[in-house]
Formats: sequence, C-alpha cells, structure tokens
Amino acid sequence: MSIPQNFIQDLLSRTDVVDVVGHYVQLKKAGANYMGLCPFHGEKSPSFSVSPSKQFYHCFGCGKNGNAIGFLMDHAGLGFREAVQDLAQKAGMQVPDDDNTSPQDRERAAAQRKKQATLNDVLEKAGESWRRHLRESPRAIGYFKGRGVSGAIAKKYGLGYAPEGWRNLASVFPSYEDPLLEESGLVIVSDEDGKRYDRFRDRVMFPIRNVKGECIGFGGRVLGDDKPKYLNSPETEVFHKGRELYGLFEARNAIRDAGYVLVTEGYMDVVALAQLGFPNAVATLGTACTPDHVHKLFRFTDTVVFSFDGDAAGRRAARKALDGALAYASDTRSVKFLFLPSDHDPDSFVREYGPDAFARHVGDATPLSRFLVEAASEACDLGTAEGRAHMLANARPLWSSLPDGALKRQLLGELGELGQLSAADLGQLWSEQAPQPGQRGAGAPGSGGFPSERGGPFDDGMPWEMGDPAPWERDGDSFAPGQGGFGPHGRREFRKAGSGAWKKRWGRDAYVPPQPPLPRDAVARREDHALRLVLSHMEFLEELTHEDHAILCDLPAPHGPVFLWLESQWHELGPQSWAVLQQSLAGHEHEALARRLMTGSHAQTEGDMHELRGELRGILDRLLIDSLRRQENELIKLASQDPNALQKYKELQNRRKTLENPKLSSP
Repeated sequence: MSIPQNFIQDLLSRTDVVDVVGHYVQLKKAGANYMGLCPFHGEKSPSFSVSPSKQFYHCFGCGKNGNAIGFLMDHAGLGFREAVQDLAQKAGMQVPDDDNTSPQDRERAAAQRKKQATLNDVLEKAGESWRRHLRESPRAIGYFKGRGVSGAIAKKYGLGYAPEGWRNLASVFPSYEDPLLEESGLVIVSDEDGKRYDRFRDRVMFPIRNVKGECIGFGGRVLGDDKPKYLNSPETEVFHKGRELYGLFEARNAIRDAGYVLVTEGYMDVVALAQLGFPNAVATLGTACTPDHVHKLFRFTDTVVFSFDGDAAGRRAARKALDGALAYASDTRSVKFLFLPSDHDPDSFVREYGPDAFARHVGDATPLSRFLVEAASEACDLGTAEGRAHMLANARPLWSSLPDGALKRQLLGELGELGQLSAADLGQLWSEQAPQPGQRGAGAPGSGGFPSERGGPFDDGMPWEMGDPAPWERDGDSFAPGQGGFGPHGRREFRKAGSGAWKKRWGRDAYVPPQPPLPRDAVARREDHALRLVLSHMEFLEELTHEDHAILCDLPAPHGPVFLWLESQWHELGPQSWAVLQQSLAGHEHEALARRLMTGSHAQTEGDMHELRGELRGILDRLLIDSLRRQENELIKLASQDPNALQKYKELQNRRKTLENPKLSSP
C-alpha cells in the first residue's frame, strides 16, 4: 500500500526533527541550529547540524542529510513505512491505508498496532523486574563476572535474572490471569489443567530489542547444567525469530564505526565481544540466518562477516547463512565467513589470543565467492568427469541466486574452469543461450544481441561482437547520407563510399525502417534518466549506498517524491516490474511524470545490465558533485565563524575533484 504524499508532508510539518534526532544524538544549540557528533561516522569535533527552521539534518563531514523520516531509516534501520508509522504514532496521527482497504481491515490493523504496543510495555515491565533481581542475586552476578562482563555492559544490554519459583511474575503484574502475559510468551498455560506458570525460571535473562529499542522478547540461559541450556521467547505478534537479531539495536552505531557487522551464534558471544572491544556483533535467535536477517543487516553496513565454529555444526550453520546471503551479494557488498578452531567460540578465542588476533582472523575471513565454490565442491571428486559434473550441478542453484553483476560473471568463469568447461559452454549449459532465429537480441550475456540498439534500426536478431567494426563500416564501407540524409521512401541510405551502389549485409538490403525524427529536447535530464532506469530495473535500489538513496530522495519535486515512493515500495514489497509499478502508481501526485518517462522514444532501458548500472552510477556521481559544490559554498560562508569549516571545505573539495577526475585517486 502506498502512503499519500500529502500525508507525508503533513506528518513532517507536525514533526520536529530536532526532537527525533535528539533522541539518539546529544545536541547543543549553536546559533540558529543544533550541533552534535555525527552518528553515521566517527568524529571528535561536531560537524552534524540539525536545522529547526528547515527541518533538515546535515553532516559536513560525511555528507549524510535528510528529514526525520530519512533519519529513522538511516540511523535506526527502519523501513519507510515503519519510520512513517513511528512518527505518526508520536504525532497522534493515523497513517492512511490504501483506498481498497475496507474499514474493517483498517480497524483490525489499528487494533493490532495497539496490541503490539501493549505487548512491548508488558515485556519491558518484566525486563525491569528481572534487572532488579539481578542486583539481588550473588549467584547470577557471579556468573556474569565469571564471563568477564562488567556492570556497564550489563546495563547497556539490559541483562537480568529470572529467579527460582513458578509464579514470580504474579508480584509484578496486577493480574497474573491477564491474557497478555500468555500472548507475550512470559507465562505458560498448561493444556491439562489450565494452570499458569512463568516460562523463565532461574535463568540469566537477555532482553531482545527491535531496531527502535522496544523490548520484543527474551532469551534465558540456565546457571547450571539443566536443559535446555538456552530458552527463547515463543513467536508472538511482536517477535519473529526469522526477522530479528539479538544486539542489533545496541550495536547499530558500532557497526557503522567499524564498517562491518559480525554475526555470531549466541547471546553471550555478543555480550562478551562487546566487553572485549567488538561491540559491532549481533546473533541469530536460535534459528538459521535468513534472507530477512541479511536484508536488515545491509541497512546498516555493506560488509557482513559470519562467525561460526569450525566443527560440522558450524559448517552447516554457515551453509544456511550462505543461502540467505546470496540474493544480496551485489558487487558493492561484501559477505565473508569466519571459521574458528572447533574448540573455540568468538568469546573464548579473543580471551586466549587477544583482540588483535581475532581482528586479523576477521580480515582473513573466507569471501562468499570462495565459500560458494567450497560448498559446491564438497564430497565431489574433481579429478573425475563425474565429480566435476556433480560440483557444477551443486553450484548452479547457488550461482543462479546471485544478483547479476561482475561477481556473478566472474564466478561463472571460475566454476567453468574447475569443471573444465569454458565460460561460454557453461553459460549455454545453464540456459544463457543466444536468441533463436527470428527473436530480438536480448543483450544478455551470451545473447549475441546489440543491447544499446534494441528496438533501433539494426535490431534484426543478427549477432555481432561488441567492439567489432559495424557491418556498414567493414571492408572500406562508410556511412554516407543521401539527399537530406534520407533516400526514397524516407529511408536512410547506407552505401559504399565513392559509389552509388546500395550495400547489402547478411543477405538483407541495408535499407532500414523509417524512424520518426526526434524532438529537439530529446536529450534527457539526469534526474529523468535516473528515474527511468530505476523504474525499469527496481533491483538497482538494492545496490545503492545510503548516500545514493539520500541524493535521489532529496531531489526537488517531482523527482524526489517519486524516488521516495519507490523506496517505500521496495522496502515493503521488494523489486517490482514496471508493469506492476504503474498499477500501484495510480493516483500518485506525480504519476504523470513516471508514465511520461516510461513511454516514447527514450523509454527503453533494456540492454547490458553492467552498462545500465554504469549509467546510473555516472548520474549519481554527477548529482553528488553538484551536492558537494553546494556544501562547499555553505562552508565558505561559515569559515569566518567556524575554524573547522575551512578544513571540511578542503575535504569536500578533494572528494569532488576525485569524482570529477578519478585518475587523481590512482596511485
């Protein structure tokens, strides 16, 4: 469902960005604005400015900027709709649903949101009780001290202790019979006699928070040898193990500072690593890593390192994580796998060998590409044709799950080499075949088509290699326009230089179908072409950086609002085709712009995906250059008041010059 643009504007007008940012960043008044340390990169002197008049934040150091919605998306990792709902709830506004939604459905959705908020409150109240009990339990304190956990770390992660006894929560809540206690997973009701008792008893407790910091569940560990060793909250309306990660809320800033996130297998791994200098760790919640987990992590960083034990169980967990990560392993993201010795987990390894040794292991972790090959080759004898064929059969579904790009194409060649097949043969075997006679060239790898001319005068399905002389330029041919550039019947002439003979190629007359003259303003604006590329290939949004997203969404209307709408669709529903998008666009304020861009002589953006990505990257770089110029101008104005402004100006200027001339960054 789309959210009307007028509602977004109304919501932002009722929201104070200073309050929103101030909840996460310590701000101080500085003239007309507020200043603080940027939450998106490490710095010692404040360069992060929040403007109450413009309702806008901007960092002069890293360039991050946006409104209140963008801040929650970038800093808290919320999706577009989640950020809007969070702000709307605080502003006392109801987010409008799609016109097709019935009043009953809207009423049920509102009731569900209210129920979820109530469950969060119930869980938080239980957590407060268990934190008090921890201070009163020498046994539980002794356990954490034995693991090297300080009081500061215990406070940061909200650690607690659920005491012995069957009904301790009866003293915490007014009514132990309250259905919310069962629905939140705190209380179990016996199927046999209907008796109620606490789920967590005599366990140290680890509260699980969502990216907004709300308590959604708990993990409990026994202090002795009882089973099960770890016990998690059950699935509830607010807690879904396949979507949530322990420690992500606490680690979000450290992840940005470190440049990567470390995914471990247990609660204590996360807490102990934070104590030992690695606060950028998170853990799955007793389940295998899922695509939802990976997608959420890539909201905070472009590098994910999975850390598993080196035993068979660790390899199995890594194999499942590989499956979850493949769809997000684009050319601009990094996924690695760290395997520790079988007798160590991250906590014990750091304690025995030190943080530096662990950091080196993280740096030397196995890249996804290598682990994919290892997983495909497992139990296959590559010394035999049968073993190589088996390996390729294992590799095909893994390789197919990768997004199109340089990584996927390189792996095709590497797998082909291991299987003793050329990349072309392997591509053909895996259905990357050239178009059949009579079909148009698709421009895909191995298709033989000419992607940049699809639908143009030479799109006749006949293959020729990129980089070869064009058919009308071979053997001394040249293009010579006839009278006025057109021959009889309005067709352009292609003839041999110095002669009037019509040239024929491939057994066809070189006459081409008549092409309508292009209007004088056919050269598209950068914003138009960027929007056209994303409307045609929405999956490109997955590969953009946070800065790229901010640049596109901050463009002036009508382009910025359409990109903002596209982001909301992407977060909620994933990549969609233009055929689906144009139906969802119905009634949007700028629907006409999108439809205009996707029709006419320039609307076709099919072709080589690598080239199209390059086009979008080039546009984004130019937009970024323009943005950097504007920031430089602002800093020049501040130079007389802020001694740091001139240094920041030079940094931005160097960055802009590097973008304008990439050779400047070459060694």
